[in-house]
Amino acid sequence: MPKILDNINNANDIKKVSTRDYAVLAEEIRYFLINRVSKSGGHLASNLGVVELTMALHLCLDFPKDKLVWDVGHQAYTHKLLTGRKNMFSTLRQMDGLSGFPKHQENICDSFDTGHSSTAVSAALGLVKARDLSGENHKVVAVLGDGALTGGMAFEAINNAGRLKTNFIIVLNDNNMSISENVGGMANYLAKLRTNTKYTGLKENIESTLNKVPGVGKSIVDKLKRSKDSIKHLMLSDMYFEDMGLTYIGPIDGHDIDQMITAFRTAAKAKKAVVVHVITKKGKGYSLAEKNPSKFHGVEPFDIKSGQPISVQVGSSYTKVFSDAMVRYASTNDKVVAVTAAMPQGTGLSEFKKSYSNRFFDVGIAEEHAVTFAAGLALGGYKPVVAIYSTFLQRAYDQILHDVCISNLPVIFAIDRAGIVGRDGMTHQGIFDLSFLSHIPNLAVLAPKNKFELDEMLGFAISYQGPIAIRYPRGEAYLGLQEFQTPIIYGKSEMIYEAEDIAILAVGSMVKTANAVVKGLEKEGRKASLINVRFVSPIDIEMLEQLTMKHTTFVTIEENIKSGGYGQMVSGFLCETKKQHINHINISIPDIFVEQGEVNELQEKLGLDAKSIIQRILLEV
Repeated sequence: MPKILDNINNANDIKKVSTRDYAVLAEEIRYFLINRVSKSGGHLASNLGVVELTMALHLCLDFPKDKLVWDVGHQAYTHKLLTGRKNMFSTLRQMDGLSGFPKHQENICDSFDTGHSSTAVSAALGLVKARDLSGENHKVVAVLGDGALTGGMAFEAINNAGRLKTNFIIVLNDNNMSISENVGGMANYLAKLRTNTKYTGLKENIESTLNKVPGVGKSIVDKLKRSKDSIKHLMLSDMYFEDMGLTYIGPIDGHDIDQMITAFRTAAKAKKAVVVHVITKKGKGYSLAEKNPSKFHGVEPFDIKSGQPISVQVGSSYTKVFSDAMVRYASTNDKVVAVTAAMPQGTGLSEFKKSYSNRFFDVGIAEEHAVTFAAGLALGGYKPVVAIYSTFLQRAYDQILHDVCISNLPVIFAIDRAGIVGRDGMTHQGIFDLSFLSHIPNLAVLAPKNKFELDEMLGFAISYQGPIAIRYPRGEAYLGLQEFQTPIIYGKSEMIYEAEDIAILAVGSMVKTANAVVKGLEKEGRKASLINVRFVSPIDIEMLEQLTMKHTTFVTIEENIKSGGYGQMVSGFLCETKKQHINHINISIPDIFVEQGEVNELQEKLGLDAKSIIQRILLEV
């Protein structure tokens, strides 16, 4: 007998499935996802938690006419399965393969490209207005996690959604998690909604419950139903969504398809914005993920039985180096505090939290708040270290410039996942930070060549009296060139090898590649100087002047887009100082959004691998 999932090959095929087979299909989908993600890696726990929710949405919506916007989008695997992409899952997160996030170019049923949190309501609200202006009548649904409600953008959108006089459905997928456990007032508020047994009991059978109260008859029940404050206000005095002008339905079981279908169909009849609050379990159906959803949020290929990664990283990651250094520096300096935006584990601050819980602050998915909060800490005499992935730090640009750098406050930005990150694709590549940081006055921007230099740079940053950013890549920390470890001096680069004619200036993670380039050029009979840039801002003018005296070619190498990068700053220097005799080769990422793939694959494709760089130098020198 064929599997039910085998018969779902196009959007809306799920509507052909018998209601009695919904549970079987959900089980098949989970089995499929666990097996596929165990081979390719990807986001697992979040996807396992929304299987029934996604099925219910697909049973109520008509694709691609109706529009479904996923917040973040790392929970959209079931949606992809139900919209004709099942046979593409063998290429999940591979170069030219299936994206791990919604992507309109990949499939018309993906209404909006997402990868960052708290965006869904804003995008969907725009789709609602476009629908109404065009005189159309399709449904628009936004699905956001409870973690997204720690982000200010979600509140801004909900504030506007409360004024709607037309239908808009917001599904609040509440699993009490973002990547790590949620924090803050909204998390506490949702917990109260989840656990208020008085309310849930009344919700299930309002009339019978109230009729048990002496002196309350049917007429009173009817009046209460029609009353402006509603029955929810009798049990919950601070109904946030209702007070904002939205209708609230829930909380309901996010693994009960029939309940959700009823809720969604009811919500679709309203001439206003409706919040459908569903309770789900992150990692559902795979016991190891249920027990440790944070570990199985984003995974590399793993063994299903044990849950352990198939390939184990041999050396320490840059994140681990940062983690250890933070704990050590904090042990001798009680002014060092740590700030993260809902990612203590991902940024390496979990150990700091264990050791110095009173000096650790998780502000939720709120990067803008994290930066300005850190500015306040700095004004109060502390040394805040704000650890955020490069791709997410983009969200706090104004706060870095306006709230930290104008006042020249000693805030340290530890920028993890800088450069090409690989399989998460264009929404997560950390290839813009040098460009959007290095032109900000007062902000020093550094990049370490290896694990030892990251440690030393953090120590330098703690002693530095101004804003400073250290950007470092994902993955195993480089151990080479440790014999070249001169003290870090503000604004100064490091000469590793000194020769003549060709000068290779490499930024951070590219020093390892540049070292291989130098050795490769030697085999071709060409010698080259190697400079570890260290400071991208301010650039080392004295070093550049010195290099122009003995070299005719500068080769700058960085894992950042060309526009606004280190290479362009060097070009500017050569132009301004009229060094026409210098041939400059700028090795950087073209001004594009970089797709998914293995890091080494993408570097080769972009011409950032040692072989490609050697060939280009030999061709152009």
